[in-house]
Amino acid sequence: MRKVVNAALVAALLGFAAVAPAQPVVHIVVPFAAGGVQDIVARSFNAELGAALGRNVIVENRAGAGGTIGAAYVAKSAPDGNTLILAAASHTIAGSLYARLPYRPLQDFTAVAHIGSVDYVLMSSSQVPARTVAEFVAYGKANPGKLNYASAGNGSATHLSMAYFSSLAGIDMVHVPFKSTGEAMQEVLAGRAQAVIAANIGALPYAKDARVRMLGSTGARRSKFLPDLPTIAESGVPGYQFDSWIGLLGPAGMPAATVAQLNEAVAKLLRQPVILERLAKQGVEPRAMSPAEFTALLAADYQRMAKIVKASGAKID
Repeated sequence: MRKVVNAALVAALLGFAAVAPAQPVVHIVVPFAAGGVQDIVARSFNAELGAALGRNVIVENRAGAGGTIGAAYVAKSAPDGNTLILAAASHTIAGSLYARLPYRPLQDFTAVAHIGSVDYVLMSSSQVPARTVAEFVAYGKANPGKLNYASAGNGSATHLSMAYFSSLAGIDMVHVPFKSTGEAMQEVLAGRAQAVIAANIGALPYAKDARVRMLGSTGARRSKFLPDLPTIAESGVPGYQFDSWIGLLGPAGMPAATVAQLNEAVAKLLRQPVILERLAKQGVEPRAMSPAEFTALLAADYQRMAKIVKASGAKID
């Protein structure tokens, strides 16, 4: 009688253990250069998210065009949960700021997991003779076109927040775009640019740096991270408010079960003290949301940013 030996038995006889197929790697695309707000936040939890999912989670920078290159890449990716984007206000801004986009900011994405909210800070070079928002506005009006402001790129939140500020304040400033908030900050620290509006994560490390001055925070209320810093609105530019959500999006058409798994994993991370501590150091106020809640937030923010873009007069062809 001939013996039939299956593959598993052969492997056992040869001393090899059966190996389960490797799980696909999850890629979190950051649409800006390394060192910026979204990059640092993504790298603050990707290892823990990977452990929660039982998979490797890596961060991949795809910078350029105000975040739209990375967003377009994710929009065109397979909706299997293996490619996500860590997005923020620049994502909803893009729909109104750009005359043409290779994707639709709402319809071509799936809201996966909200992480938190971020306020911004108006900072000026110490070479500018202004110590308050009111003094900065007065100096800008007295020197039209002589103030440069740096940003993380055309269409970024750091761009639009300052364009909106200068519009409401009635001052003429020159925009100088860079690839990340970190680069923009370095220009102000070096005195080559006179101002920047940076997210808390980019601003907080320089709170006591003599090369720059914090003039005002951008939220509706004073930031819990900088409670002594007045808001821009209470400092002489009434009606000014700018803040950002931050969260994970995926391509449109992701299976509900995949979205639910990722959402639950992020929600668990937002209950871990070590993650909360990291986010606090980065100026992020955490808040978990269901996919439906996050979807509603995106729609509302899209409308809010459309009004801000119109008021700022910013437009990119």
